[in-house]
This record gives sequence, C-alpha cells and structure tokens, in this order.
Amino acid sequence: MRYNSLNISSIIRKAVLECLAEVRAHCVVDEDPRKLFESEETRIIKEEMVRAARKLWARQYVDGNGGNLSVRLSSQYVLCTPTLLSKGDLVENDLVLVDLENRQICGTHPQTSEILLHLEIYKTEPTAKAVVHCHPPYATAHAVAGVIPQGNLVPEQEVFVGPVALTPYETPGTLAFAKTIVPVVRQHNTILLANHGVVCWADTITHAEWYIEVVETYCMTLMIAQKLASSLPEIPPAKVNDLLTLKKGLGLPDARLPLEPCVEEVTLREYQKDALPSSEETEALIASIAEKITALLERKA
Repeated sequence: MRYNSLNISSIIRKAVLECLAEVRAHCVVDEDPRKLFESEETRIIKEEMVRAARKLWARQYVDGNGGNLSVRLSSQYVLCTPTLLSKGDLVENDLVLVDLENRQICGTHPQTSEILLHLEIYKTEPTAKAVVHCHPPYATAHAVAGVIPQGNLVPEQEVFVGPVALTPYETPGTLAFAKTIVPVVRQHNTILLANHGVVCWADTITHAEWYIEVVETYCMTLMIAQKLASSLPEIPPAKVNDLLTLKKGLGLPDARLPLEPCVEEVTLREYQKDALPSSEETEALIASIAEKITALLERKA
C-alpha cells in the first residue's frame, strides 16, 4: 500500500505549527504589554470581565466596592479590576494590567488591593487562567462559621466544584493572606476564605463566575435542607464515582482524584522568539517527520 505523503505532511504541518504557536504565545521577552493591553483579543476579555462583574453585583455577591476579578493574559501579565470601585459600575476602561510581581503596567486606576491572592493562585496553579473573589452570603456564612459544607448531595456541585477547602484567616490584601491558598489551590477550584468570602479559579472568567454561582446555590440549598432533616442522605459511593469519572474527563480538579504533575508554564519565559525555528527550519522538520512516518507505514504495510 502506498501512502499519500502530501496528506501526512499536511497533518504533521498542522500539529507542528500549533505547537509552535502555543510556545510563541508564552514567549514574553519581546512582549509589549501596552500592545497586549490594547489588543483586540484583550478587548474581548475585558468585555467578558465586565459582564461577569455585573452578574456578581446583580446577584448581590458583592456589595459596596467589594470583590475582584482577574484574567491571566500571558505567562507574565494579568488583567484585573481596580480598587475602590463597585462591580456594578465597572467599565472596560477601568481595568488594569499588572505583572506577576504586582507592578502596575497599564491603567488609570490602582489595581485591586487583593491582587496578591490572584497572583499567588496563578503562580501555584499554571492551569488557572481566571480568578473571581467575592462575598456571596450563604457561602460566606460557611466561611464565617468555619464550616465546610457537607458533600455528595447535589451532582452539579460534585462535578463542577467538589469538596470545598477552608483556609485560615489572615488580613486581606497581605502576602500572608495570599499564601493561605497555596496548600489547597491545586486540588480545589473553590476555596472558602475564613471570615472573609470565597475565591474560585477556572480556565475563563465566565467559568470562574459560574463556580461562584454553583457553590453559593449549593450552600443555600444545604442550609434549607438541614432545616428539613437533621441527617441528609448522600449520593451512593458508586454514583459519586460516576460523577468523578465525568469530572476527570472535563479536566477539573478534585481532592478525590490523583494530583497531576505540575507543569511550570513560566519556564517558557526562557525561550527567545528568535530562538524558535525559522520558516525554513520548520518546513525541514515537517518534511523529516513526514518522511519517517511514511517509511514506517510502508514497512508495516
């Protein structure tokens, strides 16, 4: 059987170019932060952040100027909400760009006073791309009472959130406060902050806001159910395992699942863009791989 080398080359080319694009997206040596801040891609993210912030305000998950949101735009830069501004009044021009060391790069307002919490999440869990911190009443009530909500009661909670962590109290805005999440953040996308509120992380700001809604609704439902029965029947273990299988397929973290090795994305900063292969070198690589695969297939035919 003869294999079409053009088709093989096309498949290899697509895979190689996608890999190189992913590496280039994380190369920050030449990155112009102002261009990043003002790019069309970032404008779309800004719109999404404003929508999420207004949903939090409309649902009374934030009051006054409370709560904060952020999105990691690259391995070095984070877009975040400003301090002392109601999330119900937030507009795109209010948003701020900082780096991972909390240096403000762009924006006319000072960054949120609790940005260190967000930055610590990004540094500890490379898959975290967006963070929402707020004070929804029922979930915050559990944080104030120091009570971790009972699990295995509602499927949606188990799949999207799962076991909720509770961190010890530290003064908000301090590095000590931010560090409280380090022991738990890799296996929990939703964390109760003692005497303070809730923080959720996800792959997008919309999903992080969804997790806030899920945990708040769950805590409210749980408090109502506990008024109806002193002992709440849990989902059978075998059925919980089914939910965990679904959750693993979605790539969501859970303390009941094995902890995946941490791939440190920030090491990609070491790459220089001009150290990546040129177009000629890329084509030569594609041709070499395609030739080897064709030869292997011909031998197996």
